[in-house]
Amino acid sequence: MKKLKIKCADFNAVVISRPSFDDTALISFLESQGLDWVRSGGTEAEEIVEVSGRVCYLSFGKNRQSPRDNKSYIANLISKGHESVLEHVNWTVLLSGVSRGFTHQLVRHRVGFAYSQLSQQYHDESDALFVVPPSIKKNKELFTEWADDIYRSLSTYRKIINTVEKSQLTDKESLRELRTAARSALPNATESKIIITVNARALRHFFEVRGCLEGDWEMRQVACKLFEMVCCDAPSLFYDFKKVEMLDGSFKLVKR
Repeated sequence: MKKLKIKCADFNAVVISRPSFDDTALISFLESQGLDWVRSGGTEAEEIVEVSGRVCYLSFGKNRQSPRDNKSYIANLISKGHESVLEHVNWTVLLSGVSRGFTHQLVRHRVGFAYSQLSQQYHDESDALFVVPPSIKKNKELFTEWADDIYRSLSTYRKIINTVEKSQLTDKESLRELRTAARSALPNATESKIIITVNARALRHFFEVRGCLEGDWEMRQVACKLFEMVCCDAPSLFYDFKKVEMLDGSFKLVKR
């Protein structure tokens, strides 16, 4: 195989913010109300959910709390559809090595999500990376042809950047206009970076509608990675999902 003229991206995801619980503040509040809290396990994220549910009824203390432990308490909330308390738990994740095609799909999820994405109007994409679909990567002949097409697009981008005359706008807006014109030559496979902040309730919906899409490998890849990451902090909030292997060795999420 001839040497590729483009660089392919590797997917990565890192949690840069996760739920934290100041239990001393809660205990101080409960004491002011003449209440106490019988704790029954759970991570910080899981205790935030339990406390949020209990505040609705002030069901704290031996005489007011149900006998359920934290895990059972949360499972009962989810089984009855009382998931609003899950919105108090949020994660912020930085995704890289994802395609612009993927992010166009991702940002359609609005409720419970916040986004900050690399801008092609301000970032020079002359040395852009590209995301290769697995079905293309495993076919050497097709992969070579795909890579050649990607390179032609990137070459056009570079040509626009280097040859289009400067407009009469300010320097900042002239550069914006130039890169806006140039990015029109780039394909959906262009790699991007995006930060997402999402709450547990929105994640559960995302896992259910996106994690199971067998024909959308990139959505499944991201959903499965997010599932692994948030389950480290709050397994009880996602107890009814599991990751299963598909025939091609990739994974999807399914409800138990």
